[in-house]
Parts: sequence; C-alpha cells; structure tokens
Amino acid sequence: MTSFAKRAAAALSGLLIWGAQAQAQGVADVYKGKSVDLLIGYSAGGGYDVYARLVARHLGKHIPGNPTVVPRNMDGAGSLRLANYLYNVAPKDGLAIGALSRGAAFDPLFGSPGAQFDAAKLNWLGSANNEVSVCVATTASGVATVEEMLKTPVLMGGSGGAADTDQFVHVINGVLGAKMKLILGYPGGNEINLAIERGEVLGRCGWSWSSVISTHPEWLRDKKVNVLVQLSLTKHADLPNVPLIMDLARTEEDRRVFGLVFARNVMGRPFVAPPNVPAERVEALRKAFIETMKDKDLLAEAEKTALEVNLVPGDEIQKIVLDAYQTPPEIVKRTGALLKGPM
Repeated sequence: MTSFAKRAAAALSGLLIWGAQAQAQGVADVYKGKSVDLLIGYSAGGGYDVYARLVARHLGKHIPGNPTVVPRNMDGAGSLRLANYLYNVAPKDGLAIGALSRGAAFDPLFGSPGAQFDAAKLNWLGSANNEVSVCVATTASGVATVEEMLKTPVLMGGSGGAADTDQFVHVINGVLGAKMKLILGYPGGNEINLAIERGEVLGRCGWSWSSVISTHPEWLRDKKVNVLVQLSLTKHADLPNVPLIMDLARTEEDRRVFGLVFARNVMGRPFVAPPNVPAERVEALRKAFIETMKDKDLLAEAEKTALEVNLVPGDEIQKIVLDAYQTPPEIVKRTGALLKGPM
C-alpha cells in the first residue's frame, strides 16, 4: 500500500470512528434525563409482566444517556391492544417500547380482525427467552396424560383471541381432535392461575415452562398439576419424558401447521419498538437489550427467582417474522382457521 493509500485509509477509519461516536452521542442526547415507557401487553403478575419488569430494572443503564425505564401494563386481547397502540398511536421517537405476546407477530398473517399493524414494520428488539410452553391439568380433572387429554373434556382458562392460552387450545383441538373447552375473559395468566386455585378451570395451555417453575413450583412439587404435552419445536431439557407436540402430528401438513404455530416460542418473551423509529435509536435499543440480557445483576436476580434467560437478538426475531410471512398460502389459510377456533 502506498503512503497516500495508507493516509487515506487512516482518514476514512477516523471518519467512521468519529461518525459512530457522534451518532452515539446523538442517541445519548435523546435519552438523557428522559423516561422510556415499557408497556406490557398483559396484566400484573403473569410471566410476561415478570420478565418485562425484570428487563425494566436493568435496561436503562445500557441505553445511551441512561434514561429511566418505567413499566406500565396495557393488557387486552392477548396483547393485541398494545401491538395496535405501538404501531398506530405511540410516539416514534424510541421513548415507548413494548413487551408483546410471542404470537402477536403472527396475527396479521392469519387475518386476525383485531390486528391493525404490519408485524414486519415493527422494530423487534430481542427476546429474553427461547421458550417451551406446556399444557397442564389439575389432578382434580382426572387427566394425567396427553392421551387422556385427547379423549376427556377439560376446562382451560383463556385470556384473549390472540393469546397462546386460546390459540394453542384451538389448534390442538382442531388438528388432534382433543376436546378441551375454553373459559374466556381472564386478563392474563395470573388470573387464570387464580381461577385454577378456585376450581373455575381445571388447566391451562400455552403456559411457558419458565413461568411454571418460577411462579408455581409448589404445584409441581405437590402434584397439584400434571404436565401433559410440550408445545414447541424441540423439547425442554427439564421434560425429557413429556411428549412433544411435533411428534403427535399425523400427517406432513399437520406437522407444518404445528411448525408455523409453535415457531413463535423461539421468540418467547419479545420486546419491540414502534415502526419509523430512527435507525440509530433502534440499533442502540437492540444493543442495549443484548447487554441487558448479559448483565450480571439481571442474571443474578433471574437466578434467584428461577427465571430462564436465553437471549434471542432482535435481528433474529426480525428474520423469524419475515420467514413466517413466506409460508405457502394453503398452510397459512388452514392454520389461521384453526387458530380462530370453531365458528
């Protein structure tokens, strides 16, 4: 390399470094002394709420300018109310972000009338866990295995048409012929668990294993509930003897339907920013989310409360969403019909 070329390369490198520093300083100026609203699509006390509040306690120190992060609940329709708000109403300045249902990104794909947003245009910041969900039934229900679940009507709690609690029941009933019955109207998972305590319902589907072991380990210890089936693409290490839903598919088409539905569990606890947030702020929020998931204080707190933390970066979630929207139309049509439940 000639001396001129070396000087030019050094100058270019210096400009790039200066540009990155200036950009970072610009983002810091946006957030310094400000508050970031972290809106939670479910009621207080459930798994999504627990994860979101954990993130809120640590995220601000990793965002340039170190804003205060304020968690607030905006429950309704299995987090579709929040998704619509973020897309259509929330400020697009990076000062409002949300914790959504893992299934919310797929609702526009399936033609949900309540989904008034384009999931591909949302800015996915990352997920706090790669989840495995389960179906459980109380011992009082008399249902202890997935085979019994397929034959016996069980009252399951539901928290909204876009929620896993409802959609997973519809898909299992529709594909495998199970006879689970949904009792609707619970704002979130915490209320469903209270309903189980009161005997109003006898089980719950679409319950993250991470939430089971962190919020109700005594139900497992005391054999109050039986874990019937795992709802994900792969088994959880804790549950080697519990059947996986993918292995229950009877045809290749059924398997593709299950694959499309349960792919959402990879983005088990997703965080998102509205569309049209300036790119440098999205980049800063994604980087801050990654650093937060590696924060030793967050990890120590998660360990104390038995919360699983398995980072899925925002760009990986963005790819999952885009790939889902490339699914063959006939599979999407059938899956969408199943998710809506019987008409």
